[in-house]
Amino acid sequence: MADLHCRLGRRDNFRRLVRAVNEQSADIVLLGGDLTDHGHPDEARLLADSLSELAAPVVAVLGNHDLDCGRRDEVVEILGSAGISILDGDRYKKKGGLVGVAGVKGFAGGFGRQALQPFGEEVIKNFVMETIQESLALEGALARVEGVIKIALTHYAPTASTCAGESPEIMPFLGSSRLGEAIDAQEVVVAFHGHAHHGTLRGATPGGRPVFNVALPVLRRIHPDRRALLVDVPLPPGVEREGLPPVVDSTAIEYVSLVEEGSPP
Repeated sequence: MADLHCRLGRRDNFRRLVRAVNEQSADIVLLGGDLTDHGHPDEARLLADSLSELAAPVVAVLGNHDLDCGRRDEVVEILGSAGISILDGDRYKKKGGLVGVAGVKGFAGGFGRQALQPFGEEVIKNFVMETIQESLALEGALARVEGVIKIALTHYAPTASTCAGESPEIMPFLGSSRLGEAIDAQEVVVAFHGHAHHGTLRGATPGGRPVFNVALPVLRRIHPDRRALLVDVPLPPGVEREGLPPVVDSTAIEYVSLVEEGSPP
């Protein structure tokens, strides 16, 4: 899930989310940025407390809202002290070695042939360089992931396909295809992002890697009670999944398989 936009006074909403996720015995919980509404430490404390009963490990990236107050380090420290792993060009490996996650916030710049280029005024060059640096950080972190299942986590979108439905005027500010290129350059099984509130649930990078836009407004358009997306990732041949309960559908979690009916694993 992404774009929780935790505000003071919204604790009960996240308690319902925690109960819904715990019912599924998830292996890992991924949060795709905009964890808080303005990046205020009090919002981070409320979110940390609200998510404290999640049974699965929690891995997150920050979003643009989390930087609004200019208190990034405090927010990261508060969430980290609550056991939430905040990725920023680094990686997380789940105990047991099956799942590895690499994450960055990402940045804007547009997609494909419409992507902004580093030409002209210095401020434009700096803008594009920020996107390039975020993309290089993601690719570098993905290259170091050792898990059998390699996952990319960003806030900004790595593909225009999951931004379909947004106003054309803001498309360049929703993400960058350079992030998608970083994902395609590695053995990524699936990617998740947020930020595009009016976008589309599922898309793909140019190389065909599956991408999910898990912003809460997107999930709630599927069903008003949706609060998270549960994705069952098939294990590669020869890798055993032992001691874990089967995935069960629920009114609170949207179930999506990465293998479409009739397609090979």
